[in-house]
Amino acid sequence: MITRLSLGGSTENTVLSVVGLARVGHDCLLVAGATGSEPAVVRAALDRGCRVELLPSLVRELAPGRDLRALAGLVGLFRRERPELVHTHTSKAGFLGRLAARLARVPTVVHTPHGHVFYGGYYGSALTAAFVQLERIAARWTDRIVVLTERGAEEHLARGVGRPGQYVAIPSGVDTEALRARAPGRGAARAALGLPPDARVVVGIGRLVPVKGFDVLVGSIPEVAGRVPALRVLLVGDGPERSRLEARARLLGVEAHLAIAGAREDVVPYLAAADLFAAPSRNEGMGRALVEALALGVPVVGTEVGGIPSVLDGGRYGTLVPPDDPTALARALLELLEDPARRATLGRAGPARAEEFTVEVMTTRITGMYRSLARG
Repeated sequence: MITRLSLGGSTENTVLSVVGLARVGHDCLLVAGATGSEPAVVRAALDRGCRVELLPSLVRELAPGRDLRALAGLVGLFRRERPELVHTHTSKAGFLGRLAARLARVPTVVHTPHGHVFYGGYYGSALTAAFVQLERIAARWTDRIVVLTERGAEEHLARGVGRPGQYVAIPSGVDTEALRARAPGRGAARAALGLPPDARVVVGIGRLVPVKGFDVLVGSIPEVAGRVPALRVLLVGDGPERSRLEARARLLGVEAHLAIAGAREDVVPYLAAADLFAAPSRNEGMGRALVEALALGVPVVGTEVGGIPSVLDGGRYGTLVPPDDPTALARALLELLEDPARRATLGRAGPARAEEFTVEVMTTRITGMYRSLARG
């Protein structure tokens, strides 16, 4: 169960989990909210063989009336389907789904937060405190809490959410083999995107929302472009911050160095064209796009938040910078753009690191966890 099926890492993780679990013999039903789900993403899940049920009353925003209807609908659904296990993903589906599972007496309940709302970029302090309390309550109804990296467990436990024995670290799986198979060559990718062969291309991928920190990336452009005139920053995604990002680029006089491609179902051509991948997030559960960049040998600059340091192994497989610091980000980008030998070293190391985050790794660990819970 997930709040909505939309373009993004949490949806891709959830769908790939269902596909992988079905492949090894589990009977799965994928439940999501109807309002926030994108038709193309729903069709893609169906095409992959997922059995999908959409609930009209399940929405991402706080809506007490609809939330109560969603809860009642979920209780009825669980009583009808009689699942042996409910696995919820993301915060809203996580709370309502776990409460419904408890009311419907589902034997086993698992939850994957996909990051958290404890800091930076989501809500004010009062709402954040309320959500933390709700997470503490819901953890009591949960057999296992799946975090994408070990750091996720540390951040939850530091806020009193759950017990150490509840946490299991399972990465969000990426189909690295398929990714590489459909990746065009660098020259072909750049030609298709209209990028000059000699451009220095920095790519960022994600929803254009404050938590992704793309305003920090735009803020770093003047310093980087001052020393690298051929710089092109390419953002792949869409969202409410788009107009603000474009306005900020104009204000800084760097609009010629920024392009926003909008949301794309396939980001591989953009990664194939990149010299660097930038992840300036203020909060990130793991960052599937980081793994995709590593799989294609694209060096990564990421912030020291959430699961990013774990993916980059503390900086062994990329450069880490503080969040909300355009100057630090600019310097890290410049260091790599001006050092082709270092870029090449990181590029060679990336694919092997990405193999630790494959769909096969994820599915094996999830099924192992399910079996251990069944035996318990």
